[in-house]
Amino acid sequence: MEIEKPFKTIIEPFRIKMVEPLNKLSLSERRVALEKAFYNGFNLAADNIILDFLTDSGTSAMSTSQWAKIMEGDESYAGSRSFYEFEEVVKDLTGHRFIFPTHQGRAAERILFSIMAGKGKIIPNNTHFDTTRANVEFTGAEAVDLITSEAKIPSSDFPFKGNMDVTALEKLIETHGPDQIPLVMITVTNNSAGGQPVSLQNIKEVSAVCKKYKIPLFIDACRFAENAYFIKKREKGQEHRSVEDIAKEIFRLADGTTMSAKKDAFVNIGGFLTLNDEKLSWEMRNLGILTEGYPTYGGLAGRDLGAMAQGLREILNEDYLEYRIASVQYFGKKLQAEGIPIVNPVGGHAVFIDAKAMLPHLQPHQYPAQCLNCEFYIQGGIRGVEIGSLMFGKYKDNQLIPAPMELVRLAIPRRVYTQAHIDYAVEVAVRVKEQCHNMKGLQILEESPYLRHFTAKLWPYDQVYRQI
Repeated sequence: MEIEKPFKTIIEPFRIKMVEPLNKLSLSERRVALEKAFYNGFNLAADNIILDFLTDSGTSAMSTSQWAKIMEGDESYAGSRSFYEFEEVVKDLTGHRFIFPTHQGRAAERILFSIMAGKGKIIPNNTHFDTTRANVEFTGAEAVDLITSEAKIPSSDFPFKGNMDVTALEKLIETHGPDQIPLVMITVTNNSAGGQPVSLQNIKEVSAVCKKYKIPLFIDACRFAENAYFIKKREKGQEHRSVEDIAKEIFRLADGTTMSAKKDAFVNIGGFLTLNDEKLSWEMRNLGILTEGYPTYGGLAGRDLGAMAQGLREILNEDYLEYRIASVQYFGKKLQAEGIPIVNPVGGHAVFIDAKAMLPHLQPHQYPAQCLNCEFYIQGGIRGVEIGSLMFGKYKDNQLIPAPMELVRLAIPRRVYTQAHIDYAVEVAVRVKEQCHNMKGLQILEESPYLRHFTAKLWPYDQVYRQI
């Protein structure tokens, strides 16, 4: 039997059938736009962006099969055909009994934590992302991060830096008692820790601790397929399994799931909540009706449910996942070759630049990662997002408690940009690096009590604010 020799180049496993023009502002126009946006990329108009790496959430290109599902959508208020197709796909994937669609992941989180959290409760996670933490804290509960120690070293090559510290979890439970901990959550992949995967062994160990203390385990599953692919490639004993098989085992180790389908399901809107507990399912169904709508549409059109079901099928294609991970790693390696410090190893959906290493002269209260993020826009029209003390910093006695890391995340939308776009982004990063010694940092002019990074107004640290 003739065996084909593999090629070095990993090509996109799709053809492009539709294009969207990019608007290129001049350097001076970008400076003005950023000033008007108060140095916050969330306030920039999308038409003023060249490459938008703000997020991989809801920014994917859908497939022809997903667009076909849009046309086939059943818009019946209750019991639509699109819902039952969606329910069948999610049940097969997760093995969970009760499936509730929501308009996005944070809606699933709000329902879950509104019922299970509350004042005096503690919610452990490997690392809570921004909306998860906000939904926990809004109920009065405490969100506790129990990340593995290797994750705190950006340069470390530990393959599963998304892991939860199992010893710390058990110590937390023993200290506060299982009655104070209504659930444990694991985020896959671990976004705040650099898009790092969680090993299957770690999930098994956390699941065992939860079963020991009779605490439900939930998976924040927005990038579950990318995590399963990393397990296949990096975890001993998993290399001969399919990604689908690994993903199904992850879900079956848990009692429930929240998911923003805007990531690994390729859709522009949508999410879901799953669980096995019948009593809890009735409580969550009733709360969901108040804000998301009837349980068989959950704040979505039937066409969205159909596209989401199809996306959940497509994400498990291993040719796509090979391309996806390889393309992000290509970006990371090119940046490293130019002397740009990043979080190692490269994650599945984004490259995380270490702003603390690039701007050692700036203190956390000068928001170095946000400053670096703004420079990417000034130099090349690239919008990323800060994951540092602006997003995760807290106050105690009016003093900033900084985040452990100062990162700029450049998240890559799925099936959107080409290699030429990535090569351009590397050129921009080199220009940003050349400007590092000129950066003075930023100060906050205005902020909100929750998720302040979305709406905060900032200004250069060395300048007095002037009315625009």
